[in-house]
Amino acid sequence: MSRHQDDAQPTIPEDSEVACTPAHIPIRQSPSEGSLTTNTNDNDHHSKESEKSPVLEDAQSSGISLPRVAQVDDVDESLATTDKAPWKTQLQTLWHWKPKAARYDPDNPPKFTIWMNMLFGFASCFTVSNLYYNQAVLNKIAETFHVTFEKASSVATLMQAGYCSGLLFICPLGDIFPRRPFILGLIAFTATLWIPLCLTTSFPSFSAISFLCGATTVTPQLMLPLVGDLAPPSRRASSLAVIVSGLSLGVLLARTLAGVLANFTSWRNIYWFGLGVQWLVFGLLYIWMPDYPSKNPDTKFNYFKMPVQIAQLLATEPLLLQAALVAFLHSGIFTSYWTTLSFLLSSPPYEYSQVVIGLFGLIGVVVIVCAPIYSRLIIDRLVPLVSAIMGLVVETLGVVVGTSVGSFNVAGPVVQAIMVDLGGQFTQIAMRSSIYGIQPLKRNRVNTAYMVVSFAGQLTGTAVGNRLYAQGGWVYSGACGIAFGGFALIICLVRGPREQGWIGWSGGWKFRRDDLPSKESETTTEEALEEAGVVGGDEENGQRGEDLENASTVRNGNDDRKKQQ
Repeated sequence: MSRHQDDAQPTIPEDSEVACTPAHIPIRQSPSEGSLTTNTNDNDHHSKESEKSPVLEDAQSSGISLPRVAQVDDVDESLATTDKAPWKTQLQTLWHWKPKAARYDPDNPPKFTIWMNMLFGFASCFTVSNLYYNQAVLNKIAETFHVTFEKASSVATLMQAGYCSGLLFICPLGDIFPRRPFILGLIAFTATLWIPLCLTTSFPSFSAISFLCGATTVTPQLMLPLVGDLAPPSRRASSLAVIVSGLSLGVLLARTLAGVLANFTSWRNIYWFGLGVQWLVFGLLYIWMPDYPSKNPDTKFNYFKMPVQIAQLLATEPLLLQAALVAFLHSGIFTSYWTTLSFLLSSPPYEYSQVVIGLFGLIGVVVIVCAPIYSRLIIDRLVPLVSAIMGLVVETLGVVVGTSVGSFNVAGPVVQAIMVDLGGQFTQIAMRSSIYGIQPLKRNRVNTAYMVVSFAGQLTGTAVGNRLYAQGGWVYSGACGIAFGGFALIICLVRGPREQGWIGWSGGWKFRRDDLPSKESETTTEEALEEAGVVGGDEENGQRGEDLENASTVRNGNDDRKKQQ
C-alpha cells in the first residue's frame, strides 16, 4: 500500500480484514454498536501481541478507520465493563455449586431411595407448618398488635389465601424450571421474608408479609409431583404416603408447638423456630437433593396461559376431574368436622379447656405415621379407585358414629377422628397415585388442578359446617359430612378404574393393579437381564429394579391381551 500520494486515501481490501488482527484473537459482533470487540475470555498475552501487529501500526499511522476491527487498546476496558462484581460471581458460583451427592449424571441417574423419600417428607412437614403456626396464637397476636380478635384472625385467612395463590400461579412453574434451584430458591426467599414476621411491630406489615409467605410456601406441592416422577408405579402410593404423612404431621406439629411455646414463652418464639427450621430444610436439600433436569426445557413459556391450561386439564381428563371432585368432598368432611369439634367440646356436657381440645388433634398421629405401611401393603396392590372407595366408606362410617353419639358421649368424636383420618389418608393417597399417571410432562399442572379443587372443598366444608352447626348443632353438621361422603362414593362408582371415558366400567372389575410384576414373570425377566449382562445388586446397577418392573409390566400386558383374545 502506497503512502506517498498526497490526497489519496488508502483502502484495505475486504478480504484482508482478517489480517488486521492475529488469527488467535476471537472476534465477535457487538450488538449495540455494530463493531467487533474482543472476547472477554482473552488474556493479556493476546492484547500485547495485538499491539505489536505491523498491519495495525501501519493502518493507525495512516489515519485509516478500520471498520469492524477490534480496538485492542480497549480490551481491559471491555473486560472491566463486562465482568461482574466479585461478590456476585462468588454468590453465583456458590448457588450453582452442587455437592457430589446432588450432581445429576444422565448415564447414571441418582436412585430414589427411602432416605431421599424421608428427606422430602421432612421438608414437606416443616415447610407446610408455616401456614399453621399463627392459628394457635391468634389471641396473642391480637394482644401484641392491639387489635380485635376478629381482625387478628385475618392473618390466618391471608396466609391461606396466599397459599391458594401460590398453588395457582407458582406450582405450575415446576413443569418448566429445574426442580432443585426452583425449590431451593422458594425456601430461601420464604425464610428471608420470614424475618420481618419475627420483628415487625406493624400489624398491616405483618398481615401483608404473611400473605407473601403463604404464596411461596408451596414446596410440599412441588415435592409430590417430583415423587410421582421418581417412584416406580408399583411403589408410587407408598412413596407418596411419606409426603402426605409429612404434610399432615406438619399441620399437627405446627399447632401443638405453637400452643406450647405461646403458653410458656413469647409467641414470637414459634416464628423464630419456624425461621430456623426453614434454613435447616434449605441446608439439607442443598446438600442432598439431586439436580434433576427440567421436564420441558424446550417449552415456550407463557405464564398467562397456565390457568387456562389447568382448566383445560379438568375439562379433558375424566380421571383428574373424578379425583378432584372426590378430593373436594373429602376435604369438606375433614374441615367440617375439625372446625365444629371445638364448638362441641367447649359446650355442655363437656366444657373442656382449650388445652384438652387441642390434644384431640394428636389422636390421628398414629394413623398418619403408619400411612406408608398400609399404603405399601394395600394401596400399592390395588387399583387406586378401590382404595379410594375403601377410604370413603371408613370415613363416612366414622362420621355416622360420631354424629350418632357425639352429643352425649366423648367416645363418638374420638372414633370419628380416628376413622376420618384413616379413611382420609386412604382416599388422598389413592387419588394422588392415580392422577400422577396423567400426562407426565404436566404433573405439576395436574397437581395444581387437583389441589385448587381440594382447597375449595376445605373452604366449603368450613363455611357449610359452621352454618349448619349454628342452625342445628352437632347433628346438623354431621349430616353434612355424611352427605359429602355419600356423594363422593357415587362419583367413584359411576366411573370404573379402567374406564377411558367419563362414565362406565369398561375394562373390567379386576381390583388388582395391572402393572404389578408377578413372581414368575419377575424371575423370567431377571434371568433374561442377567443373560444380557445386566447383573449385580441395586447398588451396582441403580436401574436394574426399574428394568425388572418395566419388563414385567410389558409381559403382564402381553399375557392379558392373550387372555382377552
